[in-house]
Amino acid sequence: MACYVPLAAMPRILIADDQSDVLAALSLLLKGERFNIQSASSPEGVLRAIESQELDVVLMDLNYARDTTSGSEGLDLLSRIRASDPTLPVVVMTAWGSVDLAVEAMRR
Repeated sequence: MACYVPLAAMPRILIADDQSDVLAALSLLLKGERFNIQSASSPEGVLRAIESQELDVVLMDLNYARDTTSGSEGLDLLSRIRASDPTLPVVVMTAWGSVDLAVEAMRR
C-alpha cells in the first residue's frame, strides 16, 4: 500500500546541469525516493533557486558552457552558493573529473 507524504514534508533537492537528459534521468531516479525535486540548467538558475526557496541539498554539475571540461564555472558557482548559504549541503558531479578538481571542490 502506498504511503502519502505531503510535498512540504519531502526533502527539497535542487538538481543543476546544463544537459536536459541528465536533469531528467536524475529527477526520475530521485523521484522514487520521495524527494521534492527542483531543477536548474544554469548557474544563474541555481542562484535564483537558492535565494527564493528553502533547500535541503544541491546536486550540481561543474561544467555549464558548451565544450568546457575545466569545472571552473561550477567551482565559481560553488563559491557563490557558499557565500549565499554556508550551511547548504552541495554535492558536485562531473564527467570530466580529476583529483585536483575534487580537492578544489572540497576546499570551497
